[in-house]
Amino acid sequence: MNAADSAREGARTRRAAIPAGGLALVLVLGCLPLLALTVPGVLPGYTYEPGTLQLLALCWLTASLALSYHLLFGLAGLMSFGHALYFAAGVYGLAIVLDRTDIPLLPAAALVLVGGIVLAFCVGAISLRVTGISFAMVTLAFAQAGNVLARRDQFGVTGGEEGLTLDTDGVPAGLIGVLNTRNLYWVALAVLVVTYLVVLWVERSRAGHTAAAVRENEVRVRIIGGRPYAVKLVVFVLAATLATLTGMAYLLLQSGASPATSSSDFTLTLLVMVVLGGVGSRWGAVVGAVVYTLLDQRLSALASSEAVAGLPAVLRVPLSEPMFLLGTCFILVVLFLPGGLAGAAQRLAARRRGAVPPGGAPGVAEPVEERITV
Repeated sequence: MNAADSAREGARTRRAAIPAGGLALVLVLGCLPLLALTVPGVLPGYTYEPGTLQLLALCWLTASLALSYHLLFGLAGLMSFGHALYFAAGVYGLAIVLDRTDIPLLPAAALVLVGGIVLAFCVGAISLRVTGISFAMVTLAFAQAGNVLARRDQFGVTGGEEGLTLDTDGVPAGLIGVLNTRNLYWVALAVLVVTYLVVLWVERSRAGHTAAAVRENEVRVRIIGGRPYAVKLVVFVLAATLATLTGMAYLLLQSGASPATSSSDFTLTLLVMVVLGGVGSRWGAVVGAVVYTLLDQRLSALASSEAVAGLPAVLRVPLSEPMFLLGTCFILVVLFLPGGLAGAAQRLAARRRGAVPPGGAPGVAEPVEERITV
């Protein structure tokens, strides 16, 4: 067996090991609420405690939302500034249906999911008529309109600035209360797994390959008979649907809806997570979201700690601002880790194997239009 055959055999072995490793990781994460583990400085307590489970569940839901944005930005190259609109549709939609009707949780969730699909189709059909920065601005306009409706409570259903509290009459008892945080943790983990599998399926499908080709060269895809608009609309709607699903789980976890979930700043945060993890990488989106969420939560505790309060003013002032610390971390990653955290991991693995990643740009999806049959 020559070197090329050995390399191909090694690659096949690694690809075969990935599903097994992923399943093992999910099983380990699923067992965390049953274990007494802690990571000082990262987790607020043991993994079976409600506070820690709440934080971890928030990490999984944030990762799920980042994955849905990865479909738009990482796969199709669509930089949307309004992705928070569909997340808010899930949060507010489920809260309103449960508050105004007697429908149980699962039928109410199905109804809201259909509503999210219809909303995404209508917005996407209009927004995708333009490209580039124009597309980003149109999506931003729709998101801002949704945020204004939520804040002003124009129709008396969103609660205005105060938001809405979850009506628990139609929610199973196992998903209510601090003592059931463990169940909410498992719900959040299930949402992340479903989202990841859907994203994986889309990326490996014919539509996903075509979307990647459109990202690289839309004109070429159109010339060879493809339909870029239809493919982008499908990806847009799928990403929005996953965001709506995540929003409904978020409502159960947080027990309420607030206008912050519909703001354009929230979408920009998703963009930061995807870039931090590595544009074009599924695992990068997950890792970027988890790292960002943990930093956001733990740096807030650091900023208000006595250790920072005792520092000289020249250090105390910047270190007491969590967003300053997050921004600094993001700048350092962009400057010194091209391809984000996923790119750094790929380079490290390639160095250990003595190989160079394809194209020399780890963490960035390879152009695939050459292997597309449209």
